[in-house]
Amino acid sequence: MLALVALCGVAHAGSRYALVLGNDAGDRDEQRLRYAELDADRLAASLVGLGGFASGDIVVVRGGDADTARAALIALNARIRQVGASDAMLVVYYSGHADAERLHLGASSLPLPQLEQLVRGSPAAFRMLIVDACRSGALTRVKGGTVGAPVPIVLGETLAADGVVLWTASAASEQAQESDAIKGSFFTHFLVSGLAGPADADGDGEVTTTEAYEYARAGTLRASSRTLAGMQHPTFRDELAGRDSIVLTRPGTLGPRRARLRVPAGRDVLILAGGPEGPVIAEVGLHDRVRTLNVRAGTYFVRARLETHLLEGAVAIAVGEEKAVDDSALTRVSYVRVAAKGVVERPRRDIIEAGMIVRTALVDDGACAGAIAGYVFDLGWVTVAPRLSGCRERAGNVFLASTTDALALDVRVAHAWQVGPIAVSAQVQLGGAAVIQRFSTMGVAPSRTTGAVLFGVGVGIALPLSRNLTANLAAELTSVTLERDPMHRETALGIGTMLGIGVVR
Repeated sequence: MLALVALCGVAHAGSRYALVLGNDAGDRDEQRLRYAELDADRLAASLVGLGGFASGDIVVVRGGDADTARAALIALNARIRQVGASDAMLVVYYSGHADAERLHLGASSLPLPQLEQLVRGSPAAFRMLIVDACRSGALTRVKGGTVGAPVPIVLGETLAADGVVLWTASAASEQAQESDAIKGSFFTHFLVSGLAGPADADGDGEVTTTEAYEYARAGTLRASSRTLAGMQHPTFRDELAGRDSIVLTRPGTLGPRRARLRVPAGRDVLILAGGPEGPVIAEVGLHDRVRTLNVRAGTYFVRARLETHLLEGAVAIAVGEEKAVDDSALTRVSYVRVAAKGVVERPRRDIIEAGMIVRTALVDDGACAGAIAGYVFDLGWVTVAPRLSGCRERAGNVFLASTTDALALDVRVAHAWQVGPIAVSAQVQLGGAAVIQRFSTMGVAPSRTTGAVLFGVGVGIALPLSRNLTANLAAELTSVTLERDPMHRETALGIGTMLGIGVVR
């Protein structure tokens, strides 16, 4: 998705205007987007809550066509011209489908050069255009780059020079991406998150254009690098006539009905409105130094992602309050449990496991002790694990000593329930074994090999040691049918325990 930003200086709240466009529909051959209109709502809310925009000076158009968008921008320019404020600021934002030449607003289209001209031709002293759509890097014709040090411009200041900055959320040949996990596009998600505070790299309570761009760019690169579509590279072109950056939001200042929410360090944190199914308000990354968000007072659902589990829960915050989220107020939840609720995409977690096994004797009097190894295929609701095991029994008296080796190949099918950090499982297994007996005696006692069929049930527990390592303990009851010869079969019961380590792939 493209994000083109022509940014303007921050004037006082009465002379700041915005047109916010979101359209989930594109051309007939384009898949309908899920979150473009939601992206528009989130950006508009950030401008009102943090950017000093009056709600009456923001025009939000959801699902409108090209004529509606064009007319709204022309009317907004006329309104700015009528007011005649010399320090007026205009923000225009679009989220939806596009190509390198035009925006696709449903069945209609708006040429990108025309949109750029309408923004540049505005009577506002400074203009900000944000277009979050695909293949729009042609607007900047620049890949990558480094923005200079910020020159903050606070509310109430006026710039004599005109200024424009173009941002794109993707290069000219790239697809912009949206995510079900964050319920939005990558670029807008990280832009809105940064404007709430995390992008404030110097900790002065203000987010400048430089800080917002660098934060959104880094977050987009990081998130898109883990997707099948590959990395999308935000780009920019600076036309601020020597001024490197402008203050966009002031998260360090509490406005009416606002509060501050501080999240713990050492983990990625998502903030959702209301509950676990609510819209994502912001994200604070693992390495973000600023971990305080300026939010509306209310109830939020916090989900912190640690290496072995999640911590999540509801947090209420009052007007003017600064609340620190404490781990003790959150519930520990395994990744498997969250996936079952459909909140977080569940990765497949196959496991290589190995350990020691001890069970009661099948033939001789002594316990059968040995080793077991297997591979666990994670199929979602159940796991299927082929396993190879071997153990040895010993017995003897003054006349005879025997050694019995049991080599077994079985398949275990298990289902797990999460109880806090521990996974409790029930299983059944079916397989075959070869039982080899060797004798030591003064007389003649030849070795013999017996075939066996085994069937069993069991229970187990798994405790995570790290994100990719688990400790496993299982108890099994196994029925083994030994076939001495075609006419002679006998059945023995074996009770065993297995202690092992699992490595998650």
